[in-house]
Amino acid sequence: MNVWEGGQMDKIEKFKEATIQHGKFNNRLYIMKFPPTGNAGLVKEMQELAVENGYTKIFGKIPKMKLPLFLRQGFKAEAAIPKFYRGRGGCVFVSKFIDRSRAVYDPAPLKKFRKVLDNYDFQTREVDLGKVHIERLTKEHAEVITDIYKEVFETYPFPIHDKEYIRYTMDNDVWYFGVFINGKLCSVSSAEVDVEGKNAEMTDFAVTGASRGKGHSKYLLRYMEQEMRKMKIKTAYTIARLNSIPMNKTFLGAGYSYAGTLINNTNISGGIESMNVLYKYI
Repeated sequence: MNVWEGGQMDKIEKFKEATIQHGKFNNRLYIMKFPPTGNAGLVKEMQELAVENGYTKIFGKIPKMKLPLFLRQGFKAEAAIPKFYRGRGGCVFVSKFIDRSRAVYDPAPLKKFRKVLDNYDFQTREVDLGKVHIERLTKEHAEVITDIYKEVFETYPFPIHDKEYIRYTMDNDVWYFGVFINGKLCSVSSAEVDVEGKNAEMTDFAVTGASRGKGHSKYLLRYMEQEMRKMKIKTAYTIARLNSIPMNKTFLGAGYSYAGTLINNTNISGGIESMNVLYKYI
């Protein structure tokens, strides 16, 4: 994705050869892409930027081969996905808490989720896509997409409440999908596609009130996987709210594996929450 400079939320921009998102909304610096040429000096400079701005966490999605650079500077691995890049190279989600108070968390939600994992029937659930009408969405749908996101998410880590941002992302390898009932868009999701790396983040699932409980997220996820396979995507993953057991079950039921939990990571639904990473080879 290219830089995003609009709106009042955290900025997405180039930092040397890396792509980062940073700002006070999530109160963090997120290393979205760390370059093959990245070295210890670049890691240090990003930390200096975070400290200068008073952010409380640095979070990064990096190639596994770069992990030693981060470990030597006090980072730790919170999650990992094998065969993430082009179906070969591994990915690690690293973090460093600049303010130690952000590392303190309530263990109850994580215990609840782990209990789900321990007792979950991991047999993949079949989904009949013939029961719903799903389409890939276009820029013409941007305004109604933002209306749905405003209804479902009080806050979100990216400016999905901004229709211009939605249109911008559509030009930058983000695919949006929607469930239509009687011609009305009522549920949406997106896939942020890394064409070169052959992976895709399945994200931004939102179902409006009248359509909740009807399995729309499951239908959307299956449809998205089909579309990603057509693009030769090898690995699908998601960063899902730890507190949303139903959303986690949607991915577990579709055959996704748990990769780890990102502690106090994301401003979503009104506050900073921990997030689970799940993945699947498609």
